Amino acid sequence: MSDQPTFDRINELSGEEQELWERAGDGDGLDDNQRNRLQSIRVELDQCYDLLRQRQARRAAGLDPDDAQARPAEVVERYQQ
Repeated sequence: MSDQPTFDRINELSGEEQELWERAGDGDGLDDNQRNRLQSIRVELDQCYDLLRQRQARRAAGLDPDDAQARPAEVVERYQQ
């Protein structure tokens, strides 16, 4: 498996996120469903970037990047910046 499906998903999520922010800026704001969707997008983007970092690290270590696994939101969201 290549990284391309993950990049494609990131692009898809980023596009949806941008659309929601544009709607928020039109003066009406966002409803609860849209705010919840923005939160879900943020979490899924974090998971995608984490998966890409895992794959890159495995490649650098001479390991199979296909053994990398998407981590649960609870794990990814607790990372310290």
